[in-house]
Amino acid sequence: MRTLAEDLAERMRNGGDDRSDIWRAFADRELFSRVVAAMAAPYRGERYTKIAGVEARGFVLGGAMAAHTGAGFVAVRKEDGWLPGELAECVTEPDWQGHTHALRLQREALGPEDRVVLVDDWFETGAQALAARQLIESTGATLVGMSIVVDDLSDEARAGLGRLHALLRADAL
Repeated sequence: MRTLAEDLAERMRNGGDDRSDIWRAFADRELFSRVVAAMAAPYRGERYTKIAGVEARGFVLGGAMAAHTGAGFVAVRKEDGWLPGELAECVTEPDWQGHTHALRLQREALGPEDRVVLVDDWFETGAQALAARQLIESTGATLVGMSIVVDDLSDEARAGLGRLHALLRADAL
């Protein structure tokens, strides 16, 4: 029997070019359901109140995981995305392409009583994850951990993120 990681890697690779495409995995309803359940699995039995997802694919995964687990969803938007109300903002360190991003979230979306799992599709440098953690913690909320599909991090970057669950490593693609 094949593993989720094997099925996921095969689906992401089979696009006719040399780039991995996570959108193909999202389009497969059975595979997408397995991905969401597997991302939530390490946090089963733990108390958390919110799932935070980084724009854009983190919205897809985070919303699905929130619905799957019964948690609320909090959007971590990039600078051009609109959010009403008072915002917390943090600028990332350069990403794998050398770009920085201003990430934002609504301050009223999280508070000291919240325990949060951060969700995204792919971590390359961890810069957005670190900025999102800073945003979450700036509201008084507690970051429980992070759950992603693909880990493309260096060992040093991975160690600096804290509790991290990944479905597969980029070298499997």
